[in-house]
Amino acid sequence: MSRNFYILAASLAFFALLSGGMSLIPSSFQPGLPANGQLWRTVFLFLMLAALVSGLIGVMSHLFEQVDRRSEQARLAARQKRRRSSE
Repeated sequence: MSRNFYILAASLAFFALLSGGMSLIPSSFQPGLPANGQLWRTVFLFLMLAALVSGLIGVMSHLFEQVDRRSEQARLAARQKRRRSSE
């Protein structure tokens, strides 16, 4: 599940960098596109914020998956230890 959030974060960061680059290009090279550099910077900020949040969610979900997996392994190990000691 966390892999999906990492992919989403990478995609959003790519488009954020693309829109950040568009703010540096002169308006004569952008026929039919918004020429306002401030608009491209705003889009950059929102996309980068979404990418960072998505990356954070990916890290946190990976952490919780690891904790669940390790607690399950510890529970099974304790169960096997009790069975061996009772025999």
